[in-house]
Amino acid sequence: MMAMLVATVAFSIDSMLPAMPQIAEELTPEAPNRAQLVLSGFLVGMGLGTLFTGPLSDTFGRKAVVNFGAALYILGAVLAWAAPSLELMVAARVMQGVGAAGPRIVSLAIVRDLHVGRAMARIVSFIMVVFTIVPALAPLIGTLIIDLGGWRSIFLAFLIFATISTLWVNLRLDEPLPPAQRRPFRLSGFREALTEMMAIPMVRASIYVQTLVFTVLFTSISLIQQSFDVIFDRAENFALYFFIIGIFCATSSLVNAAFVMKHGMRAIISLSITVTFVLTLVILGLQFIGLGDTAVFWIYVFWQMTLFYQMGLTVGNLNALGMEPLGHIAGLAASVIGAIATIIAAVVSTVVAQLFNGTLFPQLVATLIFLGLCIPVLIRMRRLDRPNRPAAPEK
Repeated sequence: MMAMLVATVAFSIDSMLPAMPQIAEELTPEAPNRAQLVLSGFLVGMGLGTLFTGPLSDTFGRKAVVNFGAALYILGAVLAWAAPSLELMVAARVMQGVGAAGPRIVSLAIVRDLHVGRAMARIVSFIMVVFTIVPALAPLIGTLIIDLGGWRSIFLAFLIFATISTLWVNLRLDEPLPPAQRRPFRLSGFREALTEMMAIPMVRASIYVQTLVFTVLFTSISLIQQSFDVIFDRAENFALYFFIIGIFCATSSLVNAAFVMKHGMRAIISLSITVTFVLTLVILGLQFIGLGDTAVFWIYVFWQMTLFYQMGLTVGNLNALGMEPLGHIAGLAASVIGAIATIIAAVVSTVVAQLFNGTLFPQLVATLIFLGLCIPVLIRMRRLDRPNRPAAPEK
């Protein structure tokens, strides 16, 4: 049940990718790049919803927020299905994103309410397995839906998906947060939490790097279908390639878990971003050599794998570093960090995606800039940790 709630976001984004050419052709034929706003609008809405969903569930209960979010999500799906213009569809997708934040955030709060220790770890592990598989499968599912009912039928699939998951919650789950344990909602709490968070150098650095990493990811998601279609003329096999990339990258969290205790979060983050930066620089250089189309395609697929793989090696560790000094306001801090990183990344990646010109250069250059901006801050993050280490004994 919880895995299905968490999967709402991935299903809502990745299953839309095969529909991008049809949306562009029907709603914005004069400017095909604008079709990407259907993706970025959802991401912006999700970021806005993330800011308030957690605290609201502490005040009104978990199921109430899940139900309200699902209702908003379903309404957005219906409006997007009927939208006669791209502008109205993007507005409906923003509404869907705000609604999807409810099930996504509250599902983890429900797990914390009902379970502790190994039982909680077991359920979260299962949720993460589903969370990593759904993005890989979603384009294949989206392609099947489009073949059966046209691209607008994807929004009806969203409606059915949200209806089933919400009914499941209401029929099988008792409210896990009783009224006696609820806390009042205060806007001043956001201001106080933000002031405290921004005063801590490690928290600022974590948010900064996470925002840039998200920007790289959102840019890649926005442009990957167009790249397969326009640059490489392989749109018919896009969903299959995306599935292979997604399944391979699902192992990144396991790799991180295996090495983080020995090597530490900062080392893994730094290594992952540096390797991806160097690889991006190499691929940008290869673009000037004039390799054959087949060679360029497979290099591009490998590069996409590294971009997605990097997420499993960085985001969890960055969240842990940012949350480490904020245990007393953990829930509110998680909402603020997630909202800041998601909203800024969605807006910036949208600007970059609009620069698509039928080549890989806009994405390569933007990725190089974003990852390059991370490196000085990563060096500073390692220095920030040194004063907390015990001094070496004198000889």
